[in-house]
Amino acid sequence: MRAQTAAPEPAKQATQAAADQGSNAAASGSPVVLDRVIAIVNGQVLLQSDVDEERRLSALEPLRNSAGPESIDQAARHLILRTLVLEQMKEQDQPTTVSQKWTQRGLTELRGTMTRCAPYSCTSQEGWALFLKKHGLTEGEAEARWSQRMAIERFIDLRFRAGIHITREQIDTYYEKTLTPAMAKRGQHPPPLDEVKGRIHQLLLEQHVNSMIGDWLKSLKAEGSVQILVPAYGQSTPEAGDSQE
Repeated sequence: MRAQTAAPEPAKQATQAAADQGSNAAASGSPVVLDRVIAIVNGQVLLQSDVDEERRLSALEPLRNSAGPESIDQAARHLILRTLVLEQMKEQDQPTTVSQKWTQRGLTELRGTMTRCAPYSCTSQEGWALFLKKHGLTEGEAEARWSQRMAIERFIDLRFRAGIHITREQIDTYYEKTLTPAMAKRGQHPPPLDEVKGRIHQLLLEQHVNSMIGDWLKSLKAEGSVQILVPAYGQSTPEAGDSQE
């Protein structure tokens, strides 16, 4: 991403609008709520309030925030990357949400497996409501976020998995040179290859997909028009798996 010292036209317009609102509120004696432009992604203005919302919604991400709330910088980077992916989906006429039926199925699975949900017994409606309230979220926000996340996962799956072929030789090599030595170090005997070849196949597939996603995201950032107006944000790339939100 290219950090810019001067805001492009969309940013100037957004900043001026925010300034006008602040002036009007100050003149009327009302409280002034300040917002600022943090990035421009292909002409789309991202605000500080968008980053704040990303931090709230990240409570729903099963692989993020295990050690506590996401930092502002992490939230900004995830927001920028998701915006880039959604742009690609729209350009390719791919849906950016899934049906309510699939959203509810996905949320039901999430509520039963997400570690952060355990203290709240999220499998019950009362526990789920308590979890959402604790993190400042509404049922509607959770549904909208998860519908979009599932659509992104489907897009990634269709884009990358179809062209990957895992050979028996690759499975054998992983079993002999990675799995067996790792288990031997722990004093364990590896299970027969036939019992674990399916899991090894899935693992190797995921490794290939993550590598391809990482390269793709780097190309999006390099080719897309992304200006970071707050230099502290978005200077490093999150792990490839972080993009699938």
